[in-house]
Amino acid sequence: MIVRDLSKKYDGNPVVNSVSFEIPKGKVTSFIGPNGAGKSTVMGMISRLTEKSAGDVIFEGKDISEWKSKDLSKRLAILTQSNNIQMKLTVRELISFGRFPHSGNRLTQEDHEIVDKAISYMELEEFEDRFIDELSGGQRQRAYIAMVIAQDTEYVLLDEPTNNLDIYHATNMMKIARRLCDDLGKTVILVLHEINYAAFYSDYICAFKKGEIVKFGKVEDVITKEELSRIYNVDFEIMQIEGKPLSIYY
Repeated sequence: MIVRDLSKKYDGNPVVNSVSFEIPKGKVTSFIGPNGAGKSTVMGMISRLTEKSAGDVIFEGKDISEWKSKDLSKRLAILTQSNNIQMKLTVRELISFGRFPHSGNRLTQEDHEIVDKAISYMELEEFEDRFIDELSGGQRQRAYIAMVIAQDTEYVLLDEPTNNLDIYHATNMMKIARRLCDDLGKTVILVLHEINYAAFYSDYICAFKKGEIVKFGKVEDVITKEELSRIYNVDFEIMQIEGKPLSIYY
């Protein structure tokens, strides 16, 4: 995926200013930066959920606007921050929606097996027959993530997937992002506020500030005292755990 001069304006006010980068295929890339930096807006534009004001998003050789929705949904899945389905659905029914681009309403045995695997990934077995509106916020978040996993696309885009999750499930979510990449060869793109999750589980970091890219590179090139202090205007110290740079700010 190649992004060239991508921009977004709301009521004439720029929120993303001519950003360009290329997402490495088969890797985990995290978007980080302060609130209002443009991370989620860029995620929306590269997934075609948000209309771009200018620029290009080239996906598998052609502009993303040229893809038919059904074909795109077989290759790219996204979980946004706001998910609000009004229908009375069980967890299993919700996760089964992930198979719709592939089989429509007629799920095959393979589809059911993929749904089972997604339920297991997110440890939802005890909730699979409960209705979504009966779950806690964290349980619902896990169900939505399982739906994206069931979609089984090459590109997986997750906008703040650890929101509403406790430390145990947030860490498991990041481990799953790694497994999707390492075991299944998927390209995973995340918007994260937790810098240490981004540092420990990502291959690449794209750091935003005020609608522009401050730094794009491998984790060890971005998660440094100097770069993080420049991005967040806060003093940082960096330590190493298992060879990964982890940050402490003060």
